[in-house]
Amino acid sequence: MAKKPVAKPSGAGGFYRLLRDWHGYLSAASFIALLFFAATGILLNHPGLLSGEGKPLVEKTLTLSPDQIAKVKAAKEPGRALSEIVAETETLSGDYQNGEMSGADVFVRMQGAKGSTDLRGNIETGLTTVTVERLTAVEVLNGLHRGELAGAAWRFWIDVIGGLLIVMSILGYILFFSLRFRIRTALIVTGLSLALMIGLFVVLVP
Repeated sequence: MAKKPVAKPSGAGGFYRLLRDWHGYLSAASFIALLFFAATGILLNHPGLLSGEGKPLVEKTLTLSPDQIAKVKAAKEPGRALSEIVAETETLSGDYQNGEMSGADVFVRMQGAKGSTDLRGNIETGLTTVTVERLTAVEVLNGLHRGELAGAAWRFWIDVIGGLLIVMSILGYILFFSLRFRIRTALIVTGLSLALMIGLFVVLVP
């Protein structure tokens, strides 16, 4: 005899079944990212943990050609133009942040999750000093956790993961209402957690 198809639950049962399915999918999708941000959060909270010797500064001096000097002088943003010229021959660290002029000198600051670069170029002589600081692996992880210097694509990824975790948490909490004998306990635990967070904020945050 052919087996009868199993009827899918309807009503409240079907709704909670759907929530459980989506909670599972979102958990699988955000599992690695959740572990990453949890681990890097601990590292960020304990900067001395796993810290080693910092990487030495890389300093170099070069001279711009007359054509390159002319290009920097003619640019609307001399600092950006200088950084692009130097990047053609040197390995720099970070993205362009700002540049300013002081007399014949152009100062450039570049910064990113993996390190930073400072440039000082003279548009009269072409003499340019390049200083590159590269971060350790732990410092890079901390920078990725914070995200502000990690680039637009990484910050977008943080927003996506944050949204997934919020939705996953809400779905998981709603699932408590399918376990009627645990609703009271869940609400009590939620209230205690909220009270603890507020208390810690009032007492510990200056």
